[in-house]
Amino acid sequence: METEKENEVYEGEISVEEENSEQTEKKEEKTSAKRTKGVLRELFSWVMVVVCAFILAFVITRYIIIKAEVPTGSMISTIQIDDRLIGNRLAYLFSNPKRGDIVIFPYPDNEKETYIKRIVGLPGETIEIVEGVLYIDGEVYEESYLNEPMKKENCGPFLVPEGHYFMMGDNRNHSWDSRYWTNHYVAKDKILGKAWLRYEPSWGLLK
Repeated sequence: METEKENEVYEGEISVEEENSEQTEKKEEKTSAKRTKGVLRELFSWVMVVVCAFILAFVITRYIIIKAEVPTGSMISTIQIDDRLIGNRLAYLFSNPKRGDIVIFPYPDNEKETYIKRIVGLPGETIEIVEGVLYIDGEVYEESYLNEPMKKENCGPFLVPEGHYFMMGDNRNHSWDSRYWTNHYVAKDKILGKAWLRYEPSWGLLK
């Protein structure tokens, strides 16, 4: 009789086995909740990485660098057809462009097109080509980067306005540049960046 009483469970009471089972279920629920939070936290961190990378890439390409692909041979042999380049948008933030710089800019006669040329004439200078020889302010200017000597042509004189630049290609005999444009000059604030690095098909600094 005493043994039966010991095993009896009165109404409203919970057996030891049931209590342990409930505790186990609660632990499993907590563990599951922690795992779910962990997965969500990991997923959120990856989303934030992607978003930050996208924003960073946008800021860099919009305000720091400019990419360009060269479709013509006007800058041979310095730049080849289909070369891919990176330009520095901040190059002239605190300084002025220099003669010899290779720059990227919208074509003055049609700004939907983007050109890349070398700066030859600076503001206030007079540029003239006589029998294929370049004169700057009446003095012969030697250029070491030309693909070949210029043809015996005559162009100019061109008086470069203040705040503007006279552009020419290194492949001088096959370059559509300031000599032939309707709007001969490029304003400083139109220069998109200074080309400084080729990254495809090979790496190299531009000079």
